[in-house]
Amino acid sequence: SRPGARNPTGQQRTMARAKVAILISGAGTNMAALLYAAKAPDCPYELALVASNDPAAEGLKIAAAEGIATFAQPHKNLDRAVHDAMMHDRIVNAGATHVALAGYMRILSEAFVQKWEGRMLNIHPSLLPKYKGLHTHQNAIDAGDKIAGCSVHLVTAELDDGPVLAQTEVAVLPDDTAETLAARVKFAEHQLYPRVLAEYVA
Repeated sequence: SRPGARNPTGQQRTMARAKVAILISGAGTNMAALLYAAKAPDCPYELALVASNDPAAEGLKIAAAEGIATFAQPHKNLDRAVHDAMMHDRIVNAGATHVALAGYMRILSEAFVQKWEGRMLNIHPSLLPKYKGLHTHQNAIDAGDKIAGCSVHLVTAELDDGPVLAQTEVAVLPDDTAETLAARVKFAEHQLYPRVLAEYVA
């Protein structure tokens, strides 16, 4: 049924929302965009957990203040597969059906990716397949690109290589630096990610 649709008895029905775990490593601005979008009554997802590999990640404070469950597990001195298994267990225990990577600066193990195949999304600050990995904005400027942007894609074992679900183009200004371009692309990311996640889980 549609959100808010009324059944013949006049009672309001609500659709079950998909439960999303978000993985972050820092400020969590894309996580915040997803969180605030989820406050809309017709949003088809809700946040079940915000988890990080860095206990000092600022985004954890935002999530906690908003009443979202949080979890932090440092990755130092831990085997990658062991760390990923710990994250996976906490995500499952939170009841999450989908995972959204939002500035998660860890390369995930193949086992973790396989467990969430088709149910894990990522946002990347370039128009994939251009400029996978880091330094995307400087790479776009160095190449003389007139258009940069961001992409939301499904996560596969290969870095930034999964099927692209949607993109937003951002014009490169003649005097752009990597920092000024990054700031503008962030605006586009914060618009794109909540919309694409909502469409995908629905």
